[in-house]
Amino acid sequence: MLAPPWQLPYAPTPYSYTPNTSLSATINLDQEVKLAETATERDLHDSLAEIYSIIITLDGLEKAYIKDSIAEAEYTELCTRLLKQYRSNLSDENVAREFIDLETFKRKWDIECPRATERLRVNLPATIVDPSHASSSTPVHHPVSSNPPSAPQASASGSQILTATENFITFLDALKLNMLSKDALHPLLAELIQSVNLVTGADFEGRGSIVKWLIRLNGMRAQEELGEGEARELGFEIEAAYRGFKGTLN
Repeated sequence: MLAPPWQLPYAPTPYSYTPNTSLSATINLDQEVKLAETATERDLHDSLAEIYSIIITLDGLEKAYIKDSIAEAEYTELCTRLLKQYRSNLSDENVAREFIDLETFKRKWDIECPRATERLRVNLPATIVDPSHASSSTPVHHPVSSNPPSAPQASASGSQILTATENFITFLDALKLNMLSKDALHPLLAELIQSVNLVTGADFEGRGSIVKWLIRLNGMRAQEELGEGEARELGFEIEAAYRGFKGTLN
């Protein structure tokens, strides 16, 4: 014999529940929910979403490069484009204010992406930072030796050597003219290291200092300036790198 319905605790009868009208939905469930009320808010959300996608894409690109799944020239082009798009989005004051910084953004949206984080910190493709990579489509392979070769690449032309030399002089002149802000020095130093890579892939004395200062400048705000002591140290180290670069030409 079946038990009476009121003895089934897991199956309440319709008479045991009384709806609470105060908890009923006050919105039309068929109405589209808008994430932004104004065009400004919509643009902000679009920019933050694009930054999110850039970080994820850049991390995948770095993994592909490490696995040799992408050619160096293609990697350099894509990485440079992503870095440029990242900086472009953050140039908007509203976006930068909401973004705060990379680590805060990553925590907020629960993403890791360590390779993308490092690339955004350096703000240059690995093919430019790493002296073992030539910027041409044909990689330069040096034999294993305790004394790495210091001669310029066979493909380096006189005009490329002249351009790199001029970039050293231009950067040092900028320091002498007290152009100490990030937006003044970082583009010059980035152009300098790229021109050097066209001439030689050797890890000459002082080359690491160029990369170190690129990272230091990249971590500054656009209008932030180096202190007097930092400027003197930067000038001293770039002059040492210039001498090291000229040593590779002998």
